[in-house]
Amino acid sequence: MRRLLFSLASAAAGGLLTLSFAPYNLWPCGLLSLALFAWLFLRAANGRQLRGRSGLWLAFCYGFGLFASGGSWVYVSITHFGGSSVALGLLLTGGFVAILALMLALPFCFLGRFTDNSASFALAFPALWFTSEWLRSWIFTGFPWLFAGYAHIDTWLAGWAPVLSVYGIGLLLALSAGVLALLAGGRLRPLGQPAHVALLLAATLPWPAGLLLQQVPWTQAEGKTVEVGLVQANIPQEKKWLPEFRGETIARYQRGTRELSDRGVDVIIWPEAALPLLYHRAPNLMQALQRNAEQTGIDLISGVLYDSPSKRDNPGPPVIHNSAAVFGRSPQVYHKRHLVPFGEYVPLEDWIRGTIEFFDLPTSFIRPGPEGQQPLHAGGLSWAPLICYEIVYPRLVADSALSAEVLLTISNDAWFGDSIGPLQHMQMAQMRALETGRYLVRGTNTGITAIVDPRGHIQQKLPQFQRATLVGQVTAMRGSTPFMLAGISLVFALAIPLLAAAILLHRQRRVQDALPLAGEIPD
Repeated sequence: MRRLLFSLASAAAGGLLTLSFAPYNLWPCGLLSLALFAWLFLRAANGRQLRGRSGLWLAFCYGFGLFASGGSWVYVSITHFGGSSVALGLLLTGGFVAILALMLALPFCFLGRFTDNSASFALAFPALWFTSEWLRSWIFTGFPWLFAGYAHIDTWLAGWAPVLSVYGIGLLLALSAGVLALLAGGRLRPLGQPAHVALLLAATLPWPAGLLLQQVPWTQAEGKTVEVGLVQANIPQEKKWLPEFRGETIARYQRGTRELSDRGVDVIIWPEAALPLLYHRAPNLMQALQRNAEQTGIDLISGVLYDSPSKRDNPGPPVIHNSAAVFGRSPQVYHKRHLVPFGEYVPLEDWIRGTIEFFDLPTSFIRPGPEGQQPLHAGGLSWAPLICYEIVYPRLVADSALSAEVLLTISNDAWFGDSIGPLQHMQMAQMRALETGRYLVRGTNTGITAIVDPRGHIQQKLPQFQRATLVGQVTAMRGSTPFMLAGISLVFALAIPLLAAAILLHRQRRVQDALPLAGEIPD
């Protein structure tokens, strides 16, 4: 019974973290969630070391609660748009959640070694939390979703984003939560204990320090300000690829483009795969877009499925990319590099494609683009293009921003329906603007279409599931944040010493416990 209660409490703590993210935005729930997670470790250990398997299970339950609640939009994608039954959707979603929970839990099988020493535990907990989030960013190509730091776009800790990124904010939050758990469990007594005073200061000082860091101008506005127009066509996902709806799709984008042209914008943005046509299979349409951009002097950036040109000596199927194309003064194409498993490609394709409808989605045949692609140029600015899922990778975005003045992300979040997925996706895009000190323009099919300033705040946005256009201004930003230059190494520079200190203190404690008491004769 005790094990069951601890398991349920840990899962509930994981679910509590979801409330800190969009659309709820209750950031204190994130701090309480991590503190409760740490406190459960201490209570389960009861002053002793916790076995690795017990720690792993406790962390797995926490992860399951987090991803079952925060990742519930996966079920919507699988059943509503993937053609799966309710039973199969629950099975696939459950497997997805379990894999992510296991990935989160792996580092915490070591946390139980430190539960008998307060100082060691307080230092090890944030280091292992960072390790957990870092592992999730690259294992199986990565799923860097629901990182604890995303809830702090508007708190004092936001000042650390240009320095330590979302990873570092999560580490600092976990440090505060670990010390809070020790206080709640009566394991920390600052009065008369210098080590405990030091822990309390380490847990609290990052908050006002973050407020001070918000005053640092890491990047500067230099160069021109341009008027940007975005078309949100609101194409239903179930109709997007139907041939009979193709004319209506093109008409919606044409009407939106004419409206924005009349308002005198400099650049027009269409979302990911805006037109349900392959680039080289619709030459007349693509030429018309280019001519219109040249005649109006307004550059157009559109998402498009870009197929390799047909060749007589290559009769095989074309290579298809999920791309962003510029029509206008400087035609260019960017090919998406980081693809979505199952949505854009099928892992183990020869084995599982065709077994169920979900593995045969209309866009699950995409190939990744090459590394080292240059920024797009439109409206006199250089744009770092990130298509859909790419915006959730902090290092990828930071590298792209080094040679660009504005971030551009285009997406089709219609796959998520009216779930919380698009709102979480928007929040992660805001964090990328904050980490890089760049304006971010986000064009989507059904929402959220928005313009974000370099501090991660939404300047303008369109409501979801409405046909509309948005006009706003963005300014070229120059300079680099510390995270852009050093990457995640700065977070490792914090996490490694924390873990090393935890191990050292733990060993010293064991040596002291092994020493004989005064007057006692050792055997």
